[in-house]
Amino acid sequence: MQDAKQRLSELLRRAAAEGPQFVTKHGEEVAVVLDIMDYRRLAGGGEAVDFKLVLSGEQHHPEYGEALADVLEEIAAERAEDLPRDVAEVSG
Repeated sequence: MQDAKQRLSELLRRAAAEGPQFVTKHGEEVAVVLDIMDYRRLAGGGEAVDFKLVLSGEQHHPEYGEALADVLEEIAAERAEDLPRDVAEVSG
């Protein structure tokens, strides 16, 4: 039983670090051990993402990290190109 526990611990560690781990029986694949985030992504029930927290940097989400950085860079570039408005003209 102790050997089984040690093997399971190693299998779980490898699933988290390296990705899905296949379990075989008599040389035939019979099961797959997945990291919980991989499973949730595949099952469609991934971690809830609060967009405000991601934007503020309080919540990290690996799937949105790079794409979000690209969008924020585009917004910053567009804002840098905008000319400031004269408040006196706007108010009338």
